[in-house]
Amino acid sequence: MSDPSELGSEPSGGRRSLWSDLGPRLISAMVMIALTVAALFVGSYFFAAVVGAVFAGAYREWETMVSRAPLTPTGMALIGIVALSGLIFPLFGALGSLTVIAIGCVIALLARGEGMWWRVLGLLIYGAIIIAALVMRGDTMAGVWAGLYLGTVVWMTDSAAFFTGRQIGGEKLAPDISPGKTWSGALGGLALGTGAGLVIWILATDSPWWIGLALSAAISVLGQLGDLSESAVKRHFRVKDSGDIIPGHGGLMDRLDSLTFGVLLVLLVGTLHLGFGSVAEGLLYW
Repeated sequence: MSDPSELGSEPSGGRRSLWSDLGPRLISAMVMIALTVAALFVGSYFFAAVVGAVFAGAYREWETMVSRAPLTPTGMALIGIVALSGLIFPLFGALGSLTVIAIGCVIALLARGEGMWWRVLGLLIYGAIIIAALVMRGDTMAGVWAGLYLGTVVWMTDSAAFFTGRQIGGEKLAPDISPGKTWSGALGGLALGTGAGLVIWILATDSPWWIGLALSAAISVLGQLGDLSESAVKRHFRVKDSGDIIPGHGGLMDRLDSLTFGVLLVLLVGTLHLGFGSVAEGLLYW
């Protein structure tokens, strides 16, 4: 989650300016939540198309950032490949999506040029997220609940960190990586994200509450680590925001960074518990 503001002590005018983006931010959040929930419930090709399109948009931002140049035909082809890796999942499963991403990596290597290995890394990251999200959703109601659970933990963590950090401020969490983030924001995000996740866990399953608590806390922490990781990459390339497509939030990368490690943890836990074909059930039912 992008948070470019410096959150130290502010005069009253500066404090008001910190909240100037609140309206667009809330409207954008409501639209994104509605689209996500609708896609989760519909599932199948619609969910695959939404996931592919959204992460193709995120890869577009990654591509322009790491290549340090306007989009080239190769870059546009790679964006299309990321989208295609989601679209073909309902037909060919994870293996089909993985094959498409592998083809994209070969194209990136053959094209060489600025940021070649960063391109490959981006393809692998977004390919893994797409596959993890689609395997998690599957074709059962458990996939809907798993998606709602994950989204609730991640987005409530983001929101609480944002509001707590701006309201309280205090000591910086990682000033060399992201000067705007504070320990108060991180702890506020952890508290609300974990609590909100536990509520969804109790509604979705009869599994022990302490498992839901532990998983919610882990996803919340990993969400913030994903946020910091993206900030570190942006700082490496001297980029403040990955884009401006979402009013009040910045780019798609800025909005989706917190999902990265969380959805991969969901895939890992679900697979280890009940197998690759039952990730949502393996996450929720103990």
